[in-house]
Amino acid sequence: MADSDYSEFGVAHGRKYTLEHLWLQVLDEKKSDSQIKIGLSEFVRAEFGDIIRVILTKPEDDSEFKTEDSDMDEEDSNQDDDAVSPMTSGDEVGLDDLLLTVTTEYEKLLINAPFPCKIVSLNGDIEDNPDLVNDDAYADGWCVIVQPYDFDPDQFLDEKEYIEYLAEV
Repeated sequence: MADSDYSEFGVAHGRKYTLEHLWLQVLDEKKSDSQIKIGLSEFVRAEFGDIIRVILTKPEDDSEFKTEDSDMDEEDSNQDDDAVSPMTSGDEVGLDDLLLTVTTEYEKLLINAPFPCKIVSLNGDIEDNPDLVNDDAYADGWCVIVQPYDFDPDQFLDEKEYIEYLAEV
């Protein structure tokens, strides 16, 4: 544990949790195709130290991230694009695909997607200001909003089960 044997952290109600310390909040439980907001549990900071960097999955349009070294011949690139179906409204992430890379004071964590989904929204503010995750993990420190393809809330821990799990860790 970071700095001492005892750290305080909170666990939010009304969310589900993964064993990888992600929280999952269904945004509109009345809808059958509800979107899910995903963030990091405060336990990550308590266990691994302050979060100093968060890298989200790449956005659909990654052209702004290309470097000069990765420029391909424009003709080859355009031919490949013609063979591919039109872009959707967001990237698709499969079960166990990389979702977040989190760098803390003491460790680098690679966190995979807990279920297959399509990225709806990325909270770029946390990439610019990771203190949002440190200071407000369950509100402004959220990471992504997704549209799940296969989501069963019973597969994940409620707050009581998550607290019991943390007591065993």
